[in-house]
Amino acid sequence: MRISEIFYSIQGEGTLTGVPSVFVRTSGCNLRCHWCDTPYTSWKPEGKTMSVDEVVAEVRTYRANHVVLTGGEPMIARDIVELSQKLANHGMHITIETAGTVAAPVACDLMSISPKLHNSTPLVTEQTSPEDAKWSVQHEKTRYAPGVLRRLIQDYPYQLKFVVSSPEDLKEVNQIISDIRADPNHVLLMPEGTDENLLRERSQWVAEICKESGYRFTTRLHVSIWGNKRGI
Repeated sequence: MRISEIFYSIQGEGTLTGVPSVFVRTSGCNLRCHWCDTPYTSWKPEGKTMSVDEVVAEVRTYRANHVVLTGGEPMIARDIVELSQKLANHGMHITIETAGTVAAPVACDLMSISPKLHNSTPLVTEQTSPEDAKWSVQHEKTRYAPGVLRRLIQDYPYQLKFVVSSPEDLKEVNQIISDIRADPNHVLLMPEGTDENLLRERSQWVAEICKESGYRFTTRLHVSIWGNKRGI
């Protein structure tokens, strides 16, 4: 498997916010969000090749019972099924962070699904390279897979975590929830951004939307503590 990084931190997003966890970040993604905060796993994927047993051994060196398989897009990673099953055999709680465009028979205690809204699609300008323009078209075409989302929320305990950048995004969020027949109690809204001031500003109106809609608010605790850095 191509692994970008393995590190020990706290979960900064979602229903398990604050839980000490080992993060296994796979490298490679089938999407290209323009605001991606890990471009070293998507736009310019990097990392080292590790066997499943090597990954498991490194995870087990940390004092944690929770492991998060993230990316990039971990569901397209080679041997992700074997990796998840071996971690489960060690009694670890497994969260998989995915965009919900690909399904695989993984072992998973919490499927953390972040369907990508239109706000994630890269803009095409006169300065955009042909390769990036191609990715923009591909991203918009494949970012939303309702059939896959329905399968994931049926097969696993789940949370739906939407990255929002403007109040207008709520209409699209509501449409997706209706399309896939998701439980609104499993829906979280998270402000987009890695700048602390921007996050604080957006958090205020996202929190108000959550109060009105009943959806759950989630911040990015790790960014608030350490800033936008790798390995946190």
